[in-house]
Amino acid sequence: MPSTAPFRTRSTLVKPTHVYAALLLAGALPAQAQFFGNSQGGTNFPQGAISFADAVVAFNPVVSGNSPSVPHQVPGSALGVPNYANQSNCTHTPQCTFVSLGQGGSLTLQFTDNLLTGSGNSQLDLWIFEVGTDVEDTSVEISSDGQQWFAVGKVSGSTRGVDIDAYGHGIHSRYAFVRLTDDPLEGSSSGHSAGADIDAVGAISSVAAVPEPATWALWLAGSAWLARRTRARRG
Repeated sequence: MPSTAPFRTRSTLVKPTHVYAALLLAGALPAQAQFFGNSQGGTNFPQGAISFADAVVAFNPVVSGNSPSVPHQVPGSALGVPNYANQSNCTHTPQCTFVSLGQGGSLTLQFTDNLLTGSGNSQLDLWIFEVGTDVEDTSVEISSDGQQWFAVGKVSGSTRGVDIDAYGHGIHSRYAFVRLTDDPLEGSSSGHSAGADIDAVGAISSVAAVPEPATWALWLAGSAWLARRTRARRG
């Protein structure tokens, strides 16, 4: 059964409506290349902290194998920038900076203020921060709508990247969802953190998310109101 652990979104990093509009008009996210990593490594993200997954869509750590202990079943720990610092075990939920998938379990995350795209070359486009000392393969899938999924290979323990161009996706592709599934035949099948341990997921190749029409209309209405108030004060 799916976990009842509370899902959360990285709301503090979601851009307000007027920033969305500015990004849309500019046609891309502002370039703020920055290195992000944890105690096991990392890489540069051209769009900075906005590159990382913002919301949990689904989490199912209980399949046919062993599931992780409760403190390791907080899927929101995989949101935002990586922050793993060599924790071998979490006895209390606040100490867990990663989520364990469980043997054969899965986690689906969503980008809300940006979208994953291809780079048009062989560079890595998506980075999975899988942590811990046990090497555990994780299957990676991507989707634009959360319904139709495309497999883009596996990552094999620790921090690893994926080149989605190698699977037929390019610079015109746009994906909001990433699904990670633990390979039950790899790694330890028992213990507190059974299955792959995910600290963060980031889009190296990233573009701005286009706001919904209603959101865009709301921004235009607010801008018009502010302009009228400004003119009235000046008058």
